Amino acid sequence: MEVTERPKFKDPKLTAKGEKRATVELKNLHTLWFNTGTRCNLTCENCYIESSPDNDRLVYLEVSDVEPYLNEIKQSNLPTKEIGFTGGEPFLNPKMADILSTTLEHGFSVLVLTNAMRFKPRLQQRLIALNKAFPNKITMRISIDHHSQALHEEERGSGSWQPMIEGMQWLAESGFQIDVAGRTRWGENEDDLRQGYEKLFADLAIPLNAWDEQHLVLFPEMDESAPVPEITTECWGILGVNPDAMMCASSRMVVKHKGDQETSVMACTLLAYDQQFNLGKTLAEASQAVPLNHPHCAKFCVLGGGSCSA
Repeated sequence: MEVTERPKFKDPKLTAKGEKRATVELKNLHTLWFNTGTRCNLTCENCYIESSPDNDRLVYLEVSDVEPYLNEIKQSNLPTKEIGFTGGEPFLNPKMADILSTTLEHGFSVLVLTNAMRFKPRLQQRLIALNKAFPNKITMRISIDHHSQALHEEERGSGSWQPMIEGMQWLAESGFQIDVAGRTRWGENEDDLRQGYEKLFADLAIPLNAWDEQHLVLFPEMDESAPVPEITTECWGILGVNPDAMMCASSRMVVKHKGDQETSVMACTLLAYDQQFNLGKTLAEASQAVPLNHPHCAKFCVLGGGSCSA
């Protein structure tokens, strides 16, 4: 008698074939992410979080949304050293400089994911002052989807290349630590990609090593409709993958959903809207294990080896 499979990625405990779904334990909270809001100055072709000038599904965070988590880290003696900020475009949030200042004053290093296109003069002055006051504590990760203008603008839109280049050059000339995030969506060989970025960095006199995976991180593509396998408990051994290397073993993300009065802690940066990955209001509540019940868990993290942390 033929057994009919259930839909994939529906049951948090069992796969469509009835096998035990893999979960990931939070081993240590290395990086706490904050999504500062989903508004962005760009509407990219394949934005995993659908950021745009009109998307306010995640509203702008305030200092008062961020500081309780910084205090909880200290009070609970968590091992967190790095605070990450993503969006949308974080620097569209009018309180971003204040949020950075508060985070740095609490003693954390910060990693900001940015398209480097929104550094207006007043913001530049604030950022330079913070970088001077907290040396080697701020890293700006710039999104350069491809080392060629044509393919970068295919993803991010016409006219997005030059402002990004100017923003990156300003950051480098101003003494900020920077690294770059690229994409593998065009199916190129990784060595060829890194060679292309190496030439770009050299042409711009940007002191980055394209062969260093921290200086240049290349992200696999994400497509919820793509046919990807579910991850069972047996997959770790079959694939030779350590669950402790998954992003949700060492990070969480704080968001504020539109209409909510309080922030929520999500399992990871990729799953901002899916309520099955809403783990609670505090870091203590969010320390629970995460079932890998989404296509992104399989394609980006387990099979793609992706991670948003430095």
